[in-house]
Amino acid sequence: MTTSCFEILDDRFRRLFVGSAQVDQLFAGCRWAEGPAYFPAARSLIWSDIPNDRMLRLDECSGAVSVFRHPAGYSNGNTVDRSGRLVTCEHGGRRVSRTEFDGSVITLVDRYDGKRLNSPNDVIVKSDGSIWFTDPTYGIDTDYEGHRAESEQGANRVYCLETDGRVRIVADDFVQPNGLAFSPDEKVLYIVDTGRSHKPDGPAHIRRFAVDEHGKLTDEGVFADCTAGMFDGLRVDTEGRIWTSAGDGVHCYAPDGNLIGKIRVPEVVANVCFGGAKRNYLYICGTTSLYGVRLPVNGAKTF
Repeated sequence: MTTSCFEILDDRFRRLFVGSAQVDQLFAGCRWAEGPAYFPAARSLIWSDIPNDRMLRLDECSGAVSVFRHPAGYSNGNTVDRSGRLVTCEHGGRRVSRTEFDGSVITLVDRYDGKRLNSPNDVIVKSDGSIWFTDPTYGIDTDYEGHRAESEQGANRVYCLETDGRVRIVADDFVQPNGLAFSPDEKVLYIVDTGRSHKPDGPAHIRRFAVDEHGKLTDEGVFADCTAGMFDGLRVDTEGRIWTSAGDGVHCYAPDGNLIGKIRVPEVVANVCFGGAKRNYLYICGTTSLYGVRLPVNGAKTF
């Protein structure tokens, strides 16, 4: 059943939207919009336009959009740390960087075992301050989203940067690790594999991992296979539901792994982010545009 831009696949989805709500197109003109990150204190959203090598900023109060940074190191995924600073995955610099309060940009990590990373893709910050990120090869495959180069790692992994500066591998059996998100209690980590972009029969799914008190992962298998294109970035709401990008919009999964509904968007979606004063406005990065929709649910708090 379809109600406006919402498609109901399970009755549990009926209470997750308001029938009169619409998907708003907030900005157009990107080549590949990605990595939305919301800053509550500034009432603003920052996101990446990877091939154009720029980061854009939306003023939530006025609706005005401006260029936040150009060049931007072919930035992709972004998040906000516990102090309110911008943390960014840069394809060009093959690093995870942080923007300080004075505007300077520092490198947090660009190597593992003395070798350069591939091209960090997406990043999240755990409540203990550790930084978790994926490292596929998209930024070194061609010059479109970064700089063509050979992989020094020889593998596509998921890493954790500990608060003491140590970098450790947390998962190493992915084809192309991509978006990632913790459950509200941080006992589960969801990680996307977009390996189908490189292998016709490759994965296009989300995997679920149990997280113990020491940050060690236990693989619990495939959580969901994408039914339209591939997943990319994802976020979790306060009830543990997963809101993930897909080829036909945003897909909503219950914690039990069932696809319960969709938000139809007229472009391929790359990533999403909850924002607004109550974290109930879902920002959506489509291919060329930034979209948004107000929901009667709240995004889980991220750091």
